[in-house]
Amino acid sequence: MTSNRNTTLTLDGKTYEFPVMTGTHGSDVIDIRTLGSKAGVYTYDSGFLSTASCLSRITYIDGDKGELLYRGYPIEQLAEKCNFLEVAYLLKNGELPNAEEKVGFENTIKSHTMVHEQINRFYQGFRRDAHPMAVMVGVVGALSAFYHEAMDNSDAEHRSINFNRIVAKMPTIVAMAYKYNTGQPFMYPRNDLDYTANFMHMMFGTPCETYKPNPVLVHALDTIFTLHADHEQNASTSTVRLAGSSGANPFACISAGIACLWGPAHGGANEACLNMLEQIGSVDHVGEYIKRAKDKNDPFRLMGFGHRVYKNFDPRAKLMSKVCADVLNELGLGNDPLFKLARELERIALEDEYFVDRKLYPNVDFYSGIVQRALGIPTSMFTCIFSLARTVGWMTQWEEMLTDPEYKIGRPRQLYIGAARRDVPDVR
Repeated sequence: MTSNRNTTLTLDGKTYEFPVMTGTHGSDVIDIRTLGSKAGVYTYDSGFLSTASCLSRITYIDGDKGELLYRGYPIEQLAEKCNFLEVAYLLKNGELPNAEEKVGFENTIKSHTMVHEQINRFYQGFRRDAHPMAVMVGVVGALSAFYHEAMDNSDAEHRSINFNRIVAKMPTIVAMAYKYNTGQPFMYPRNDLDYTANFMHMMFGTPCETYKPNPVLVHALDTIFTLHADHEQNASTSTVRLAGSSGANPFACISAGIACLWGPAHGGANEACLNMLEQIGSVDHVGEYIKRAKDKNDPFRLMGFGHRVYKNFDPRAKLMSKVCADVLNELGLGNDPLFKLARELERIALEDEYFVDRKLYPNVDFYSGIVQRALGIPTSMFTCIFSLARTVGWMTQWEEMLTDPEYKIGRPRQLYIGAARRDVPDVR
């Protein structure tokens, strides 16, 4: 980051000077931190659409190019050449692990996969039909009651311990939420399996027989984890950072991120996509719904198409499209009515002039929802899977904020438009 030039702002005949900051990629940023003290005014930016809230070295998105970089590496290369834990190591440490570091990191994560036995009973406080995300918010937030001996956020070793703990335990917690909802017994983790295979064992295994992971399906889910590991300063990441800026413990911060991700405008997109496919019901109805999607007066919208950030093709979608095909082929689901419907929608979106002109291409949520459905994961669990993967990014962003020498507790300003100062009448 450099600041080698200034820009000026003129207000009421007075001119003020501010540094212009230049990053590795992307637009320059005007440093307006002294605007309030210099000029007595603040900027208004609802939704922070034109405001850089932090300096970051973790993730970069170029929506116009359809580019996503983790620590400078293109997501396409990482998904092809690395597994999820290698990507987690990269995000945490800034560099990919060598062979020795990879084994050491994997073994460290495996040593933390179990949860405190009393947490098993914690689940019994929830109704069986509670939404799994509601359970996740509660259980993750409660981890600080069980693992409270490393809570000095200024201590690098404590931060590392908590990173390893929560990344290791999230698959266990997610799987337990699923098992509790279905009434099946919890499955303890198996450290002879890798991270994603172990998660699938805890999700789909039973005490009746040994679960044997399918390598094609494990690779598909591992790819989903990698593609969702981080995504710059989105709503949930900003929530984690804002909560963390107060010095809150990391488990509380991640719980806050999960709560934000639960919102249908954020992490619920792949669930909404599957619900839309079920609403359409059949390939025979596609024409009718495509017509509705083009009608601006019709409230129906095609879910899983287009992206707020990517003005071109979502790079993660290209990867997931291939993974989706591999999974459907492996499971013999090519003729499944719902998946045939999805493929027809995909074909139309890639060929129809209306969608092509508006760049409403299928996004990562479209494909990841289909893949998870094929794996046997219910739609209510989709956002839990998302939160499992994104925890790596959240914890990395949390630590980056805490180690930033310029970090301060978050305190956005407001433009007050309420009643002017007034006195309470003597007689009412």
